Amino acid sequence: MEEKKFMKQDMIVILDLGSTENTVIARQIRDMGVYSEIHPHDITPDELKALNNVKGIILNGGENRVVDGVPVDVDPAIYNCGYPVMAIDHPTAQCAAQYAEIPGEDVIRAFVFDECKAEANWNMKNFIEDQVELVRRQVGDKKVLLALSGGVDSSVVAALLLKAIGKQLVCVHVNHGLMRKNESESVVEVFRNQLNANLIYVDATERFLTKLENVADPEQKRKIIGGEFIRVFEEEARKLEGIDFLGQGTIYPDIIESGTKTAKCVKSHHNVGGLPEDLQFELVEPLAQLFKDEVRACGVELGLPANMVYRQPFPGPGLGVRCLGAITRDRLEALREADAILREEFANAGLDKKVWQYFTVIPDFKAVGVRDNARSMGYMVVIRAVNTIDAMTATIERIDYDILEKIVDRITTEVPSVNRVCYELTKKPVATIEFE
Repeated sequence: MEEKKFMKQDMIVILDLGSTENTVIARQIRDMGVYSEIHPHDITPDELKALNNVKGIILNGGENRVVDGVPVDVDPAIYNCGYPVMAIDHPTAQCAAQYAEIPGEDVIRAFVFDECKAEANWNMKNFIEDQVELVRRQVGDKKVLLALSGGVDSSVVAALLLKAIGKQLVCVHVNHGLMRKNESESVVEVFRNQLNANLIYVDATERFLTKLENVADPEQKRKIIGGEFIRVFEEEARKLEGIDFLGQGTIYPDIIESGTKTAKCVKSHHNVGGLPEDLQFELVEPLAQLFKDEVRACGVELGLPANMVYRQPFPGPGLGVRCLGAITRDRLEALREADAILREEFANAGLDKKVWQYFTVIPDFKAVGVRDNARSMGYMVVIRAVNTIDAMTATIERIDYDILEKIVDRITTEVPSVNRVCYELTKKPVATIEFE
């Protein structure tokens, strides 16, 4: 890790001893203008010293500290590395009801600035300069293949990599048949025609839908989609010369939710848990330590247009995790049309600027209804609209009933296979933002 010695930001390292509040503390410290990273409890002293500009360590225990009946702990040698240490010592799992609360901001601030003597030098300009240099050192004169979905994460990665390596970046947009209505056309227009990116368009609709046929398990669907993405990239890479790297828009919540040594997997992300073991590329992931709002701030600093930076998130598996259960083509098309109606009506009502993420899902069953004065069986569309800052928690947007009624009328009229529309009201936690 010697190549990181040039980095500008002072760092506070949070060692995960089973807390579910690691990201809360990390965000508090970053909000103070000091960079923070979360690392596993079993980091070695050499690995810790190899990190750049470490000013202090926080040991953060919690309800997941006991693994297989044994409490996890840090290497005792960590205490002799010369860094100030603050322990947030929660009791073991047997005393879960007595867990201490996270220290107040004043306590953490005093540790960061008074004990650790850290400087408030965490900002996007410094971050971008560091990542540009890291990418250049990692890639050299080789080429990077990037999956460009057109979403916020891949767009920001594309802009950052273009700044770092220019024409060495080859963007590939794969239409897996699970995109929103007119999504692929929009990606080609913006990136190839407006931003002059080196963009390859691949229509792999039949390939993906065939692989997903009769697959109902959400984790299996995600892994099939992630694995097939890599295969498509490998095929494209073989047509090119000098492709040794795969760029990805992995961000920090992706890594957290895909599981750590002391935290259970919430869901595998296609760019974390779905990568094949025989991957032929070295990964380039310059956003891997950023939360979603920080990714947007990075995009603004890079000069991306606002409508791109503040575009609502769209998962890598696309509509594949919103067409619940085994994907069928008729349900997928109904979902695509219902989603387009929802997005259009939210834009008409100004909700697209207010709500962080909104989408539709269709479960894998039919309900009885009435159409053309006769009994009919139709699909149910579920609407979800949530607000969040970092994607780790989410609240529900309260939509005016007049707006909801208009959306319901349009969906049930314009999508004949749908006869019911519901509005979902569960926060994260206990729900996740997506249904699968």
